[in-house]
Amino acid sequence: MSDQLAPCPECNSEYTYENGGMLVCPMCAHEWVEGEAVEETTAVIKDSVGNILADGDSVSIVKSLKVKGGGAIKIGTKVSGIRLLEEPVDGHDIEAKVPGFGQMRLKSSVVKKA
Repeated sequence: MSDQLAPCPECNSEYTYENGGMLVCPMCAHEWVEGEAVEETTAVIKDSVGNILADGDSVSIVKSLKVKGGGAIKIGTKVSGIRLLEEPVDGHDIEAKVPGFGQMRLKSSVVKKA
């Protein structure tokens, strides 16, 4: 093994150290095995019944939702062309254009893949 350890693949910190055959970054606490390929981790977003959602899917609302400013989205409302958010905002992980209400964010727990 060379005198210089590989930088952290997560935060590029040069202060990595060995711990039991693994490399550890003290800056972000990431652990990995040297030479092992770093894989991109993407969160899998599932609907209320466990179906995996993808960008562009059509979903239907399974629970009446009160909308700020008045009104409610009724059960069974079909929403097409959803977009999954990489970083959820207040638990909302889907962005979509809801008929009659416009662009809004939804939680995956209140939709079912159509």
